[in-house]
Amino acid sequence: MDKFLSDFKPGERGTVKRLSAEGRIKRRLFDMGITPGAVITMRKTAPLGDPIEVNIRGYELSIRKEEASTVLMEMDGGDK
Repeated sequence: MDKFLSDFKPGERGTVKRLSAEGRIKRRLFDMGITPGAVITMRKTAPLGDPIEVNIRGYELSIRKEEASTVLMEMDGGDK
């Protein structure tokens, strides 16, 4: 099942399939380690829902929901 990183709930985990961002935003996401094949676990959201905190490549990363909405993820089966 595919869904965007911005739609993840805390505890969900998946693998990056592709990024639909362009230009500077895509470069920024790549620089933060959000590349196809990377495994991301959703940790938590801020009280008002933005930003979100994820675990990727062994570190914690906060990312804006707008940016997360450009990251298409393949859900890992059954992990929650």
